[in-house]
Amino acid sequence: MSQPEYIEIHVGDIVRLKKKHPCGGWEWRVVRTGADIGLICTTCQRRLMLPRDKFRRSLKQIVARASDMDLNDQSL
Repeated sequence: MSQPEYIEIHVGDIVRLKKKHPCGGWEWRVVRTGADIGLICTTCQRRLMLPRDKFRRSLKQIVARASDMDLNDQSL
């Protein structure tokens, strides 16, 4: 199964990578998009920059979209 060439990712999305972080966390928040993808571990707040192609290969799933979280915040 081949991965799509381009994955639509936005700042604020929560993603899960194939390998967990040494702190034990699985989920990362996207803080930058472009040629490199900026991530912050949601467990320990460690920052990480990955080239887009390496990010695409490491991505397991998109846990939450930023647009979905914004809608939930407005209803509170």
